[in-house]
Amino acid sequence: MPYLIAGLVLFFGVHLYSAFRSRAPGRDLRQRLGYAPFMGLYSLVAIAGFALIIYGYDQARWMGSLYFAPDWGRHVTMALMLPAMIALAAAYLPTGRIRKALKHPMLVAVKLWALGHLISNGEWNSVILFTSFLAYAVIDRIAVKKRGDTGPDPHTPPSTLGDVGALVIGTGVYLALVFHLHQWLIGVPVLLRG
Repeated sequence: MPYLIAGLVLFFGVHLYSAFRSRAPGRDLRQRLGYAPFMGLYSLVAIAGFALIIYGYDQARWMGSLYFAPDWGRHVTMALMLPAMIALAAAYLPTGRIRKALKHPMLVAVKLWALGHLISNGEWNSVILFTSFLAYAVIDRIAVKKRGDTGPDPHTPPSTLGDVGALVIGTGVYLALVFHLHQWLIGVPVLLRG
């Protein structure tokens, strides 16, 4: 468990610092260091934290369960993961109607992913991991709203290509996770056999 906690502190520490850092001229660390050095340091700490999260999550599997997930929980998770993957894809594509409606699609994707996995996983390591991601996404959404970041410019014409791309890529990633990728990456099949 210490590796998981350390990873979460590092990973979310830099993310929360970025969310709440001063953006005032002369006080913004990103301006003082320069964009590339700041992002390099930020990325290095985030990657180290993420690696510790992966290692720590696996090491903490022995800790048992806080609660036993309901049988229907996996179906709710599967239902939430499709819009989560579409939102995730929309975050990286040209601004379409999906991105405009969600405003911050990456945060929507993280919330859906974390909530879905909390419903179907009651193990201590899972509860700590997914609660941390859900809490971060909520806090960051509050922070971006407080900064006045309301998402894409409402006057930007929506890109049909962005919407189609989000639907196709998001659905493709979802299907890959359902049929093979989740088991290959995480070691847990989404579909129960037999």
